[in-house]
Amino acid sequence: MGYTLDPEILERLEELEKRYPSREALMLPALWEVMDKEGYISSEAMEAVADFLKVPLSKVYGVVSFYSMFHTEKEGRYRIRICGTLSCELCGASEILSMLMDRLAIGVGETTSDGKITLEEVECLGSCSTAPVMMVDETLHEKLTPERLEEILEELK
Repeated sequence: MGYTLDPEILERLEELEKRYPSREALMLPALWEVMDKEGYISSEAMEAVADFLKVPLSKVYGVVSFYSMFHTEKEGRYRIRICGTLSCELCGASEILSMLMDRLAIGVGETTSDGKITLEEVECLGSCSTAPVMMVDETLHEKLTPERLEEILEELK
């Protein structure tokens, strides 16, 4: 195995371990630490987490693949998530998504060639009354219009 957990991560996890009922209960904090440090969770990092927690790799993989906040590939500097549920769809999310794909020259699930922006379509961002919506990293942008989308993209330059 070529990947080892960073000493700072190990130190934080060993401190957290005192507050958890078992080592396995540290799985989410361990994965967050890796995501925070690396930007994504590689298969090698999953192996290192499994070794540290003394759990089968399949358990770690199951958690990583279940939660949408964990990523197994490098993402762009900015992560744009556009809502694709019915409320947003009825209010123009398809048009916004098409504009994003055209403007960024990428498809859903892809990252721009400069590594700056990753585009995702998600099931719900929980803001149906202000549809259509998208998030840039952790900032929610509501009542999107083509003009507002252009302003947001300009701010990301």
